[in-house]
Amino acid sequence: MTETSVPRGDSSRARREAARLTAQDVRGVALTWVDNSGITRVKAVPAGRLGQAAEQGVGMSPVFDVFLLDDSVTTSTHIGGPVGDLRLFPDLDRLTVLAAQPGWAWAPADRYDQQGLPHPACQRQFTRRMTGRAAEAGLELLMGFETEWVVLRDSQPADPDPAYATLGPAYGMSRLIDLSEYLAELLAAFSAQDVEVLQLHPEYAPGQFEVSVAPSDPIGAADLSVLVRETIRGVSLRNGLTPVFAPVVTADGVGNGGHLHLSLWERGRNLCQGGDAAAGMTRQSSAFLAGVLRELPALLAVGAPSVASYLRLQPGHWAGAFQCWGVENREAALRFVPGPPNEPHSANAELKCFDPAANPYLVTGAVIAAGLAGIRDRLELPAPVSGDPALGGGQPRLPQSLQESVKHFQDSAVLREAMGDPLFEAIAAVRRAEVELFEGAGPDAVVAAVRDRY
Repeated sequence: MTETSVPRGDSSRARREAARLTAQDVRGVALTWVDNSGITRVKAVPAGRLGQAAEQGVGMSPVFDVFLLDDSVTTSTHIGGPVGDLRLFPDLDRLTVLAAQPGWAWAPADRYDQQGLPHPACQRQFTRRMTGRAAEAGLELLMGFETEWVVLRDSQPADPDPAYATLGPAYGMSRLIDLSEYLAELLAAFSAQDVEVLQLHPEYAPGQFEVSVAPSDPIGAADLSVLVRETIRGVSLRNGLTPVFAPVVTADGVGNGGHLHLSLWERGRNLCQGGDAAAGMTRQSSAFLAGVLRELPALLAVGAPSVASYLRLQPGHWAGAFQCWGVENREAALRFVPGPPNEPHSANAELKCFDPAANPYLVTGAVIAAGLAGIRDRLELPAPVSGDPALGGGQPRLPQSLQESVKHFQDSAVLREAMGDPLFEAIAAVRRAEVELFEGAGPDAVVAAVRDRY
């Protein structure tokens, strides 16, 4: 696909794929995009019509760019209202038969207008543009999301007292044993979908688990984030369980993270190591991460986009509540991971302040934009923080509310230029509308409203 026109020549391949799917008893293909509120939306086509979908696209309204998490609709300067149409085009390179949904396949979609030009607010194509900018500078990125979720049993998502599917201790083997069949089925589903799992383990919060998968290019990492979550959802529901991906499950709980790992590469060399800058990284890598660190207050409106996100973003929760970085410091918003000496290419950075309410395409694209601006401005990282930033003092807190992060977002020339006005203004409008939606609501009411939305 290019940035300038709808992809052509895919219809014959799509018809071959449709025949393959039909032979495997696949009846429908789910075409997904993620809106600015962080909800994965879908249009589905019969498997036999995949060729037409690849050639002509599937119609959808641009108004989805201003949907809120409760399915109400706002408006923005460039997007809003009932008029207009777009076309969804499936990415056949990502076409996947869904192991947890018999009879179904999945493909992420790019959005184009009726004239065949890229929709300016298409989040997936935003990531493509930013990846292209990095390539023009001779740089590549590997990225990967950690997915955390809480497993409930016999509970409505809005219940004030969740019925956790396991009561085992944090990181405990007993928790894994409690749900061993469920987790084994989940691993089997990932394997059947060619998703390479690196780790699967119980996490800190009650009933919580985490899965991390192999890194990919930025678009691939965002696609995998969607596929991983929907696979977890499918396997959970088949086992009579409810997965919760919301930033918090209870108002005073630790909550779910959506940490992003990234490394910067040039001609096969990992720039996060082998240099003379801080922590052994190269100066390019240091400048890139300094750019990300500089933009973090604005990036929170992308990576921690829910009113509920700020119930999670608390000191002492390993959520990264302070605008600082540190080597293997899990309380810093930006954690640098040198990696073990016997894995020379594993050095990477982790952004801990993001959560699963975020649109992963917006996250990957915005982080690249911030990092490239850091290289352009020749930024340098400040001194790393070696202890708990809440105890040492002197480290700025990141925004403590969505309203505060939106102010930083709206002041970010870096993100506005990278996104373009239609996408930038639509995001800002959705964030302002969700702030207004929850105005006056207490923490418990916020949790109840968001728990089943992601």
